[in-house]
Amino acid sequence: MATITTDDAAAYLARWRLVQQAEVAELRCTPMATKLCQLAALVAARDLFPAEPDRDVQAEEVRIRWARLRQALRDCAPTGVPASGPC
Repeated sequence: MATITTDDAAAYLARWRLVQQAEVAELRCTPMATKLCQLAALVAARDLFPAEPDRDVQAEEVRIRWARLRQALRDCAPTGVPASGPC
């Protein structure tokens, strides 16, 4: 496996920060009508792909994980202080 130097890694991350900044700027300049058309295309594309046979099982696994996370956050909250966030 190839190794990279600290400077190479920093340069790589800096380039991706520039990419992220460009994406954010582009999204801010995109008209709402274009965004809605893109969303409509995504929603329409749903029928292009077959449904996953175990989707319900996967969704239940995700619900269980989120419940465990919420419980862990509640358990970690200081006494007398309500847990903040979506719990």
